[in-house]
Amino acid sequence: MSVASTERSSAPQYTRSTGRRHLSDRQILLIFILPTMILLICMNLFPLIYSLFLSFTEYSVISADAPVWVGVQNYATILSDPGFWEGFATTGRFALLSVTLETAIGFGLALLLRHKFRGSGLITTLILVPMMLSPIVVATFWKLIFNPSYGIFNYLIGFTNPVTAPEWLGRGDLALFAIVIVDAWMWSPFVMLLCLAGLSAIPDYLYEAAAIDRASGWFVFRRITLPQVMPLLLIAVLFRTIEAFKQFDLVMGLTGGGLGTETVSVQLYRLAFQGQFNTGMASALAYIVLIVIISISNLLIRALNRVREG
Repeated sequence: MSVASTERSSAPQYTRSTGRRHLSDRQILLIFILPTMILLICMNLFPLIYSLFLSFTEYSVISADAPVWVGVQNYATILSDPGFWEGFATTGRFALLSVTLETAIGFGLALLLRHKFRGSGLITTLILVPMMLSPIVVATFWKLIFNPSYGIFNYLIGFTNPVTAPEWLGRGDLALFAIVIVDAWMWSPFVMLLCLAGLSAIPDYLYEAAAIDRASGWFVFRRITLPQVMPLLLIAVLFRTIEAFKQFDLVMGLTGGGLGTETVSVQLYRLAFQGQFNTGMASALAYIVLIVIISISNLLIRALNRVREG
């Protein structure tokens, strides 16, 4: 073999570049995530920051005038107005009554449906139907149910005479309870669903050990069932409490916000979209509600963490 051929064979071989540029995993991640993040910032973060700015200004969305900076005057006006405090009190009563009723009914239904029986799947599906309906639709047909002349609700609770039957949506002392009943009917299945998930995750050997020890039903419920399902039950309470403080659809659909049922959400709607369209004051009220919801949620989350750690 010649020296030239030997040198050619021992020389490094170079391949032609294909011209393609391979993307790293981080670049691919940014390509897919960046458009979504930009969209979320435009749709959520910007309105949040802009409304915070408007809460410190005197501004109306229907006015051509630019926002005028007034500092904390909007917040001071809201916190010193007894009408707004009455709205918070109404919202608190509604949240306490509705969440308590939904928790009791939902947990009770979950205990009844935890064991499979013939037709249990169909019954569970039917129970879940109310939470799938639109709140306005629910409010419309519950107005018919509460009607003292031809509604069936009074007949179901024993008032067969339409003359003496109570007007649930026409009396200030009953209207809030009527909304609580409708809200519980609609959202108790949500609590039941979460509790069913918690009950199905309890190991069978715990109940078998309790049966061997001849533990009473109350002992089994207090020491096994309730502690095991408590985390998911608290999550259900957390979600329903947040939604109760934002309740608007059922209130407006059933009573229009009158008869002592003017919640904070109704006040916010009237402040922002009725009368003078006071956008600055409405933004301040919205942030006060947000702070209240965050505070209550923080307390429930701490309770949830203590349950998990225990």
